[in-house]
Amino acid sequence: MTIEATADPGELLPQEPSAEHDGGLQVRAGAPIGVRMIDGGIIEVALPANEEIEGPAARVAGATVRAMANGRRMPVMLVITGVVGVSVEARQVYAGSIAASAFALVGESPVDRVIAHYLLRSKTETIPAQFFTSEAEAIEWLGQYTSED
Repeated sequence: MTIEATADPGELLPQEPSAEHDGGLQVRAGAPIGVRMIDGGIIEVALPANEEIEGPAARVAGATVRAMANGRRMPVMLVITGVVGVSVEARQVYAGSIAASAFALVGESPVDRVIAHYLLRSKTETIPAQFFTSEAEAIEWLGQYTSED
């Protein structure tokens, strides 16, 4: 089963996320953050290329991730390829994730790697996190953090 959603900063945060959340959030300004459940119980968060990721968009994406996780901690693949930058507020949202059991950050360029390290260095708790240049390798690594429940 694949569940997909887009997270747009112009949207209101869901007050009570549910397992049935289908994420039909409409785009009003800028490119949305894509959020989907991929096979194997991994949540993919795809940040839009050529955009600066701001706090409001990150908060909406975070709420969507929590809705999809439905109270469980799940591995998250954060695709940052081509992202221009991440605001301090957005960084705090990702660092404070309560739904992630592990983070795989995926990018292609040296700039993506710098942004990944900026995000990784903000982790205050012990959530496994690693940078990858291949989504397949990231998914394979995240597989060890999936659960059967």
